Amino acid sequence: MSDKSVLDVLDKKTSRRRFLRDGGVVALVAGVASACKPAATKAAQAPATPTTGQTGGTMGPHDTSAGATAQSAADAMDAMHEKGIKAFPAKTSGLGNQLMQPKIDNGVKVYELTAKKIQWETEPGRFVEAWAYNDQVPGPQIRVKEGDRVRIVLNNQLPESTAVHFHGLELPNDQDGVPFITQPPVKSGQTYKYEFTVPNAGSHMYHSHHNSAKQVGLGLLGAFIVEPKELTAHDRVDVDEVFVLNDGAHGYTFNGKSFPATQPIVAKVGQKVRIRYMNEGMMIHPMHLHGMHMTVIAKDGWPVPAPWKCDTLNVAPGERWDVIVNCTNPGTWAFHCHILPLAESDHGMFGMVTALVVQK
Repeated sequence: MSDKSVLDVLDKKTSRRRFLRDGGVVALVAGVASACKPAATKAAQAPATPTTGQTGGTMGPHDTSAGATAQSAADAMDAMHEKGIKAFPAKTSGLGNQLMQPKIDNGVKVYELTAKKIQWETEPGRFVEAWAYNDQVPGPQIRVKEGDRVRIVLNNQLPESTAVHFHGLELPNDQDGVPFITQPPVKSGQTYKYEFTVPNAGSHMYHSHHNSAKQVGLGLLGAFIVEPKELTAHDRVDVDEVFVLNDGAHGYTFNGKSFPATQPIVAKVGQKVRIRYMNEGMMIHPMHLHGMHMTVIAKDGWPVPAPWKCDTLNVAPGERWDVIVNCTNPGTWAFHCHILPLAESDHGMFGMVTALVVQK
């Protein structure tokens, strides 16, 4: 090939590269300009609509339109937030975690639990199917003393088998409540009895251990509190509150209710509050208290060797944490799970939110 031919080819290739490069840039700029212009016009003409519901991410979309329309949307959002706060604590039918009084049979404390389907109101107007012990979610609170002899009688009125596991209690193997490992399943229509001497003190739980992802999520759970034989300073409190956390079929709940139907903790300035966190869900919940710190005193029912202070405490599935709050700061203080999409949306607070009210 002649030198001229080579130069011609190179010139053509160079020209083609320059055309593709420059033409591509021009086309890209033109495309962006043409795409942006209609979008801007459309945004200016169309009214902004507030987003609704959960997005599945850690943050929802935000209204970025300008002018009076954006202000109107912001005002509407504020009104929804205010409405929810003013409704708190909202009235709903049913109340869970009610202290259960036993029957006494020859010195044995007898607790009867009936498991069946009910309709449960988690927040005003929202009824869900629940599988409940004694018509409440969480089930009735069982509170006994270390060394007590107890009998738990389970009546199964559910459409499938079930069982009761006493989570955290160090029981004889045949009382552990796990079908096909320590006992047969309790079939629909059957009754089963558990009986034992209460061992280790602390904050424990009871729940189904059969098809448990479904049954516990639907409400087969409750608190089992064992008071120690010898009381400590931490056992002498003004308010003793149980917080059962769940994130199953009923949504994000404290003691079976979602904000604004959750119940506040109420105390007076100078009083000592003990909070027993129990996570019956499938997610970690970092519990955060505004205004005052928490002093952590026990983990899974066992005293911690050196109590420590925090304002946010991770509570993993199956864990129990006990904390003390010295109510020194008067006011109404937000108290919530700090995974924010479980507590607040553009429609306002919901789910795992309550308050600590410290009265003067």
